[in-house]
Amino acid sequence: MLLVDVDGPLNPCAAKPYRRPEGYETHRMMTPRWEAAERRRLAAWGLPHKPPKPLRLWLNPAHGPALAALPFDLVWATTWQEEANGFIAPLLGLPELPYIAWSEPRIEPEGGVFWKTPDVVAWARGRPFAWVDDLVTDADRAWVGARHSGPALLHRVDPKAGLTVADFERLADWADGLG
Repeated sequence: MLLVDVDGPLNPCAAKPYRRPEGYETHRMMTPRWEAAERRRLAAWGLPHKPPKPLRLWLNPAHGPALAALPFDLVWATTWQEEANGFIAPLLGLPELPYIAWSEPRIEPEGGVFWKTPDVVAWARGRPFAWVDDLVTDADRAWVGARHSGPALLHRVDPKAGLTVADFERLADWADGLG
């Protein structure tokens, strides 16, 4: 399985805001989850009647076919959860994918471990997986190594660049190494 985060790997959200990376297209979205968060933020600022601003995303349409060509079953591992199927998958030419539903309230592990990591391991249930995210660290790799019985690749993607050819090569090489 390849567990795919959206913001960072697919949407290079840390890139310079005024300079879209080469190969990416701009999309403005108002998902239900984003709209609710924006309304809460505006209300907290004393601006409950101001319309929420759509989310700006940069997506590279070549990423959909490149992901589909990898020897993995794709799974969303993103805070977008089910909204990734309605808003991201169609723009990349991907089918509806399973997604990890995050625990509520979020589990906050100690030692610098990313809050997604326990849910990822629970969801994988010992099955081999690769996970692309911009927030995984060595602490997460150690945590997974101690608690996951199958092979796992936690691959950090630079959120300024998004997925690159080198990232796709690393994923394909890891999958080939599983036999």
